[in-house]
Amino acid sequence: MGKVRVLVFWGYGINCEVETAYAFKLCGATPEIVHLSEVFSGEVKITDYHILAFPGGFLDGDHLGAAQACAHRFKTLRVKGEYPLWDDLMKFLDQGGLIIGICNGFQLLVKMGLLPGGEYLGKRVATLTYNDSGRFEDRWVHLKVEKNTPCIFLKGLDELYLPVRHGEGKFLTENDEILKKLEERGQLALRYIHPETKEPTLEYPYNPNGSPLGVAGLCDETGRVFGLMPHPEAFNHFTNHPRWTALKTKIAQGLLIFQNAVDWSRSNLL
Repeated sequence: MGKVRVLVFWGYGINCEVETAYAFKLCGATPEIVHLSEVFSGEVKITDYHILAFPGGFLDGDHLGAAQACAHRFKTLRVKGEYPLWDDLMKFLDQGGLIIGICNGFQLLVKMGLLPGGEYLGKRVATLTYNDSGRFEDRWVHLKVEKNTPCIFLKGLDELYLPVRHGEGKFLTENDEILKKLEERGQLALRYIHPETKEPTLEYPYNPNGSPLGVAGLCDETGRVFGLMPHPEAFNHFTNHPRWTALKTKIAQGLLIFQNAVDWSRSNLL
């Protein structure tokens, strides 16, 4: 059987590429860490891969807003002066590939217009802005997977416990109508929940940024493009858990997300 090839981006402030690639490797994929400049120049073709991973970090230092400058590059740069890089992204999606954006990578997918996708593809109708707390949040959060979500990365999952570390994670849409539509379609794939009620919450610190409806992750209508603020790659071994000595199970929950992506790609793209 062939290899599931994963392109893990790095450069310009991304700083979680190693652990993201490691998570994919643990799940049986063949990850390659590629500098963004190699893609922008045309040296590396994204259409040669099955999965694209945009890790967390601080793209361009967040000086012009989280991931905004990099989103502009993807939308405007031309490969070897010939055709827009955006065309390669569209071809990749047409081929059935998967895309995941984590934290800053999620911000990039939203600002590029890859999320929420569908009739909004290529348009910026949502954003991730400053936390309501007004500060950087570094903590573990309880998460609930939306029951009707088409998200391939979350298939078969119910609840997760993952770390967040961000200063701009509050998800907002252009208007309430868009948010309602995304909820009805199951695109609000992952929610912050209260650990006792198990319901989506706005209560701090269980919701670390104030996202309406507790939005922690978003997918497109196909379920093949997924962005989330929590860091699943930071829970790639059971000892990453803050209470690992008391755990009854040795499962690293973050890996479940990557395993779903690899398994689906192996079944559908090879």
